[in-house]
Amino acid sequence: MHALIVHCHPEPASFNAVLTAVAKTTLRERGFSVDISDLYREGFDPCERPEHYPNRKNRDVFSPLGEQRHAFETNSLPEDVRREIARLEGADLVVFQFPIWWHSQPAILKGWFDRVFVNGGLYTSTMRYDRGYFRGRTALCSITTGAPEVAFGRDSRAGDIERILWSTHFSLHYMGFHVLPPFVAFGIQGHGYAYADEDSNNRRLIRYRETWMERLKGLDRNTPLTFPVWDDWDEDGRAKPVSTPSP
Repeated sequence: MHALIVHCHPEPASFNAVLTAVAKTTLRERGFSVDISDLYREGFDPCERPEHYPNRKNRDVFSPLGEQRHAFETNSLPEDVRREIARLEGADLVVFQFPIWWHSQPAILKGWFDRVFVNGGLYTSTMRYDRGYFRGRTALCSITTGAPEVAFGRDSRAGDIERILWSTHFSLHYMGFHVLPPFVAFGIQGHGYAYADEDSNNRRLIRYRETWMERLKGLDRNTPLTFPVWDDWDEDGRAKPVSTPSP
């Protein structure tokens, strides 16, 4: 079994880096081989741009999806994209480690989705959802938040964490992954300081590390999140009516 950790934080001393290190050690102890894609350290460019495609299909108008498809078909994808795809293709489990910034994933991770999930190669009009390229693989998001746990909820000031993560989770489902429920470390500030006094903070961070370790040890007991699949929609993409059994 092989695991890929997509690590998204610019500070090597951050608590996100701690959680990535815990995941690397724990998964190796479980028998996984582990690769880490450290997006900031490796200087991944999150912006899709014409310069990535010297072998353009259309030099008059830049159509990102069209150029992605053309580059895939002509084996001329950018080197950093080819590297990330190779990492994904070798992974049975993909862990995304990132902080919640502005109620979403960091821009570098959104750009990674934009550029690496290549149109015409890793998804097509029919190769999506439960027919996606990565069907049979598992994805898990491990995140940190600035606000404490009490502030998250459907009507709370920080918002509902499930809604905040919905687009990320649904995109992974779109690509065919089985998506596990997220791991969340709440109230993490700066390099790892939390909303608490120093002693309490240390205990909380230690508890998060231990909880994350136990979560990784018990992944086989996790039930994937539920999403609609092709059979749930009609030919126009609308939800099929739910049939009510006769009494």
